[in-house]
Amino acid sequence: MAALAERGKLARIDWDGQPITRHAPVLTMGRAKVTPPPGSFLQATAEGEAALVAAVRAIIGGAEQVADLFAGCGTFSLSLAETAQVEAFEGLGDPLKALDSAWRNTAGLKRIATHVRDLAKRPLQPDELEKFHAIVIDPPRAGAEAQAREIAASKVPVIAWVSCDPVTFARDARILADAGYMLSRLSVVDQFRWSPHVETVAEFRRS
Repeated sequence: MAALAERGKLARIDWDGQPITRHAPVLTMGRAKVTPPPGSFLQATAEGEAALVAAVRAIIGGAEQVADLFAGCGTFSLSLAETAQVEAFEGLGDPLKALDSAWRNTAGLKRIATHVRDLAKRPLQPDELEKFHAIVIDPPRAGAEAQAREIAASKVPVIAWVSCDPVTFARDARILADAGYMLSRLSVVDQFRWSPHVETVAEFRRS
């Protein structure tokens, strides 16, 4: 074991030269405490995250069975589980392990089931979506065209669609609109400081 002194602070590294974490980082999501794995996607600001979660909760209302697509380590799932049973889908296993651990260590939350699944290559099919009262989806900047087409063929009554790219959002929203979903609410969250980028949260309902 070796030690390095830098600017008066002692940092420890292992024999392979990798830094050793002294204290695991902990973030609050809803009532839960989450230790995100390295490289996790997180919202840019606490205020922005709170606004997004509030907008999503307002959209899904009293839904009892919720699918959280592109769930990450639980930004939405852990808050929604205060009132709903949630199934969280994410392409990477480590964020879901963090989500599951946070859920198991937080009293009073309803069940969260986690599923590792690449939704770009294997989107949830309409028959898999039928049991849900609401869908929350927060895809990457590339959007979720394949998953949008499967949602469009389903009968899920309400969707909360979170997007950080207006171009791919418009494309995916058109797929839903053409299938009979109505865009009934749109919120804009400007959380990317000193940047032209914004987050949007859209409510779609079956017309």
